[in-house]
Amino acid sequence: MSSETSSGGSARSRSIRQQRITDYVVEKGSASAAELAELTGVSVMTVHRDLDELARRGLLRKFRGGVSAQPSTVFESNAEYRLGAHVEAKAAIARQALTYVEPGMSILLDDSTSALALAKLLPEVAPLTVATNYLRTIEVLKNVEDVRLICIGGDYSSTHDSFLGMPCLEAVERITVDATFVSTSSMNGEMTFHQEPEIVMVKRVMLASAETKVLLMDSSKMPRSALHRLAPVADYDRLIVDSGVPGQLLEELRSRTVVDVAG
Repeated sequence: MSSETSSGGSARSRSIRQQRITDYVVEKGSASAAELAELTGVSVMTVHRDLDELARRGLLRKFRGGVSAQPSTVFESNAEYRLGAHVEAKAAIARQALTYVEPGMSILLDDSTSALALAKLLPEVAPLTVATNYLRTIEVLKNVEDVRLICIGGDYSSTHDSFLGMPCLEAVERITVDATFVSTSSMNGEMTFHQEPEIVMVKRVMLASAETKVLLMDSSKMPRSALHRLAPVADYDRLIVDSGVPGQLLEELRSRTVVDVAG
């Protein structure tokens, strides 16, 4: 077992370890503290501290001796979980998406962490007009001199760290942009999905408000489905994925829309 400080290592090492624990438990459904200690190479005491923190953040449910995953509707929507998941794939997808953004464009970004990765690159191609309902994207862009930032308000959701509801829908319906960049929780070769109807409604009006519709999807989200249908794959003008998409699925997707493989 590796050596560690009493607090379980640096902030970065704790973050990486906690993300690994979350991903493992989500995949397996549940795990014991001893199992997670073996997985991460730290003590059971440190694992318990990690589990306390993950439970406090609403990502996992702790029980005597172990932990279980929250229902998919909880962890897949939780902003804390999404921010740490598949970061490298999202960064590669965002870099590819940037090639379709030109100075002077107006773009709309949803509250996905894939779109957030793109937002971090936008100063490279400013001036731009950017509209978003995601508080973290607003924080990234609020001080960028050459970005006209349109903040889409509504009912604040702490789970998503974004603004939703009727005020958000009405605000999006009043604008038209050159392109919208969105992501969602799952897709197969024909359809995109999301587990929450409120999110589906917002993403649909965002798609309707754009001349060009770009879907950003890392390979962990496919092929999968969720409770609510969002839009057919053919409705998107372009799909940007990472290199982890299975070949057969990639061929099926390319029969329905233009697909870029990033990375």
